[in-house]
Amino acid sequence: MTKPATYPSDPEHLWEHFYCISQIPRPSKVEDAVRDYVIGQAEAHDYRWQLDATGNMVVYVPASPGREHHGTVIIQNHLDMVTVKTGDKTHDFYADPLSLKVEDGWLLADRTTLGADNGIGCAAALAVMTDSDVQHPPLELLFTVDEETGLGGALGLDASLLSGDIMLNLDTEDWHELYIGCAGGGGWLLTGRYPLAEPDAELSYWSLELKGLAGGHSGVEIHHQLGNALKMLAECLAEVETVQLASADAGVAHNVIPREGTAAFACTPEQAQVLAERLDSLTARWRSYLPAADHSVSLSLTPVEPLPVLSLADSQRLLALLAAFPHGAQAYSLAQPADLVDLSINLARLQLQDGVLELEASYRFFNAEQAVPLRTGVEALARLAGLEIHRIDGYPGWQPDFASPLLARAKALHQRLFGSEPAVKAIHAGLECGILKSKKPNTDILSFGPTIRGAHSPTERLRIDTVPPFWHYLTALLAEL
Repeated sequence: MTKPATYPSDPEHLWEHFYCISQIPRPSKVEDAVRDYVIGQAEAHDYRWQLDATGNMVVYVPASPGREHHGTVIIQNHLDMVTVKTGDKTHDFYADPLSLKVEDGWLLADRTTLGADNGIGCAAALAVMTDSDVQHPPLELLFTVDEETGLGGALGLDASLLSGDIMLNLDTEDWHELYIGCAGGGGWLLTGRYPLAEPDAELSYWSLELKGLAGGHSGVEIHHQLGNALKMLAECLAEVETVQLASADAGVAHNVIPREGTAAFACTPEQAQVLAERLDSLTARWRSYLPAADHSVSLSLTPVEPLPVLSLADSQRLLALLAAFPHGAQAYSLAQPADLVDLSINLARLQLQDGVLELEASYRFFNAEQAVPLRTGVEALARLAGLEIHRIDGYPGWQPDFASPLLARAKALHQRLFGSEPAVKAIHAGLECGILKSKKPNTDILSFGPTIRGAHSPTERLRIDTVPPFWHYLTALLAEL
């Protein structure tokens, strides 16, 4: 792909690394090519590097002259990206480079995720490594893999590769904010198998498609009350008295709020007519309370060829499960600002094909004990629906430490550089910091980054004018450590 004519260039090293990374496909679990890019950069500067058995990589960067006796600092980022595109975009995330563009001060990709989460952090770490003007102590640049599909890289990290006791994570998305805590989480894969009935000549067969929702990150955007395509499809079909499901497909990953989906089904011609007449009123109902980002929601109903379907009883049981299944923020922090969610759940993905059902959901928490009633309730619903429960291993949270010496230095530096105190926050998302802290309990950790919006969706965008101050702050902090 051609670099946009208005592609940013300050700071030059950082932006060039980000562009190169954007041209390398890097879905979760397929990070070899982008890791080879990092290895090439390290070897070009004669820096030692190591891999662990999981595929995580550490580059060891010697201190700038005169700083050899300072304590080692870890800079941590993940190599993989979420791969989501709009329905009208032709793009192979396993083969195609991203097509970048600049609009109104934002960098984004053409109808796909941008991968600024966490590519911009990776680019910053590489810029520190390759820019000889940056003054820093000994560095361990940690690049983890498989973050976006369950933090697998961090969970499998061989912590013996690391010696530093200060860590800078560059994977948060609001400039002028310092993060000192993150949520833990877990999830389920619920499965079932249903007998199929042959097509019935007295029924009509249809495909219902829902699209136009914003989608988004199931952690940092869960309190925005964005529409969930899976829940909304079930809402449409729950009122079709004779519905028999044939297939369904909604959602892409456990950490993405479903933005579109389809369901094929059979019903009497009379009920199909009733549903067709309700489509406009359904979208009007949703627009009356959904945020503006979801006001492009649309429904379409098209006839399909007859196909095998679930029984009426099994279809009703599955739709009842989806109607009762919790989704969204479940509790808010009593100690932090009102927009900090303590407990949430994302009904993330449904696939029904040839009578085989997969239903995936994930939850996030700061206090694991608070999540117990939620887990109990979800598993009770699954048992009532006759589904098999496969728990997805959880990961620990990162409890905020407001007395952190690193935080104190970082706040003071921000005040000196920018004339204001940064906001100090915890994030309702599964940063790798919680896992890394559990592996290296004495590590003092801080997370920050430039402004990103729409992460995990095709609207993902990076605010360009926050990158130079982010870089200035990172390099100034390294010079002080």
